[in-house]
Amino acid sequence: MEINKKEILFKKEILFPHAKIRKTQDRFISDVIKCVEEKGKLIAHVPTGIGKTAAVLGPLLAHNMDKDLSIIFATPRHTQHRIAIDTIRMINEKHRKNICAVDFVGKRWMCPMVQEEAGISSSQFANYCKEVREKRECYFYSKYKSKKNKAENYLLLKELKNKGAIHCQDLVKQCKEKKVCAYEVACDLARDAKVIIVDYLHILNGSIRDNLFKKTNKTLAKSIVVFDEAHNLPKRCKGLLSDSISTRVVELAVKEAKKFGHLEVVDELESIGGVLYELGRGLGLNEQEMVVKKEEFVKKIKNYGGLMMQLDLIAEKVIEEKERSFLGWVAGFLRNWLGPEEGFVRIFERMVFKFGGKEKTGLRLNYLCLDPSVIMRPVIMDSHCLICMSGTLTPTFMYKDLLGFREVREVEYDSPFPKENVLNMIVSGVSTKFTLRSDEMYKKIGEKCASFINNVPGNSFVFFPSYDFRNRVYKSCRHLLDKTIFLEESGMNKAKKDDILNKFRNYKDVGACLLGVSAGSFSEGVDLPGDELKAVVVVGIPLARPNLETNEMIKYYDKKFGKGLDYGYIYPAIITAIQNAGRCIRSEEDRGVIVFMDERYSWQKYLKCFPKDMHIRMTNESEKLIKGFFEVKGV
Repeated sequence: MEINKKEILFKKEILFPHAKIRKTQDRFISDVIKCVEEKGKLIAHVPTGIGKTAAVLGPLLAHNMDKDLSIIFATPRHTQHRIAIDTIRMINEKHRKNICAVDFVGKRWMCPMVQEEAGISSSQFANYCKEVREKRECYFYSKYKSKKNKAENYLLLKELKNKGAIHCQDLVKQCKEKKVCAYEVACDLARDAKVIIVDYLHILNGSIRDNLFKKTNKTLAKSIVVFDEAHNLPKRCKGLLSDSISTRVVELAVKEAKKFGHLEVVDELESIGGVLYELGRGLGLNEQEMVVKKEEFVKKIKNYGGLMMQLDLIAEKVIEEKERSFLGWVAGFLRNWLGPEEGFVRIFERMVFKFGGKEKTGLRLNYLCLDPSVIMRPVIMDSHCLICMSGTLTPTFMYKDLLGFREVREVEYDSPFPKENVLNMIVSGVSTKFTLRSDEMYKKIGEKCASFINNVPGNSFVFFPSYDFRNRVYKSCRHLLDKTIFLEESGMNKAKKDDILNKFRNYKDVGACLLGVSAGSFSEGVDLPGDELKAVVVVGIPLARPNLETNEMIKYYDKKFGKGLDYGYIYPAIITAIQNAGRCIRSEEDRGVIVFMDERYSWQKYLKCFPKDMHIRMTNESEKLIKGFFEVKGV
């Protein structure tokens, strides 16, 4: 089916929220329409600035107005829910519609019974929620489900529906005031909603998906599923099917059993700890990890199946009192450890954990998923239509393979931003390659970083491969920097991150630099438009640590696709680097410099991974080019 662009550009029926369709946006809209009309699958690399949320929701809503279909818009972060809700609100306002859209986050985040700092997992919360509901100990749930409040609930639902699109935070606040369960209210609203905005977990986790769809009267077969920021999908899928247990978790489970009077399982739990220490003796003096077989653990646990069920029962009782249970954690791991061999690896390792402000050595047994297609298979096969989109979804063929698509359309769009507004450079003469690291190299990188930052008339981000590497370079160059320096800290919470960003923004006129790490808090999901950020420097290639998991992943992808090194090592690193670089140019008016500082970026096996429209320059005169770039427009 051919779509005439001229027909769709000016049609009100696509329910576009803005006055004008942007350059390249028309192509994406055409492809979205074609995809949904053909009940197809689409993998779309949609660079920042195209406006993918408006371009996907507008045509899908128009297609869906007279059909019994639901749009499931899945995102990896809560902050992205707001963008989708605001887009639907604009559509409603511009086109005088009252399209109902409901926003879900993790159920525990919608519950007033659980404190935010409780640290309870999704599975543990599910058990806790079930217990308090069945025992009628949740006032919010009981009140909402009470027949006495039927009229009051009807008025509340009517009021919320009249708002059209409501963000989860607003819904939770209003439900808390009414003293009713926000999750149950959201489920009832979703029955009539055209759009449901969810976290990845709601779709990828089979039991959570089935429960949500049952309560909202939805099915995958009648759902148009959109995965936003889909470059996160492989990692999220693998994480959901992976599990681990450590000597520390076993210790906490033993304490929990003693505290709640379940001494009958203490010996069995301590024997699990003993098995971990026995496995630890199999590590050589200089070894930190090793691959183990399923039976190496199972055969050493007496009454494996009986213990698993016994811990499950005890955990249910514990959860009634304290919301989460380490006994439940152990039981869950014992169950998952019995999982399949193909597409998984079992690794035993020495580890360091923090406890009471101190670092202690421990042992950990991991059951790790290597194949994200295992969890994506039912979503791909059963959904009415599926769209995966992201600003860094290249190469699209890799995502097609990793996620398990058979028939799917792959599209890459060029950036809509003026090419003259960005200077992309690869700087040679330095490298973070392990064999080349030395005090002299740290000093050389530090001098180049200082020179770049000092020549930028505004704020700069510098991303390093690790905190240790960052600290070594910082030590060598801090005296050379003319600007205020901010340092990212490991494990920062949201409040600390926001505080640093706000202070950093305030320096936009005089300039400051923020030194972070490539996979850290500021690597993606940070928006610094206009004059708030003028340059990004990516120091080194953020390659995964060459551990057993990485090696096993390379072997698995080589066996399955013949592209082990590319899929398991090289492409993920370049994608991370591009994500870092993406902090710089966020709108058509933004101007900035992006520097990839490592001579290896110029090697063909790395260079081929970059989107073609980046037009990267390789240079030995980077300082001169930066200075000239900003002088051209008098910036």
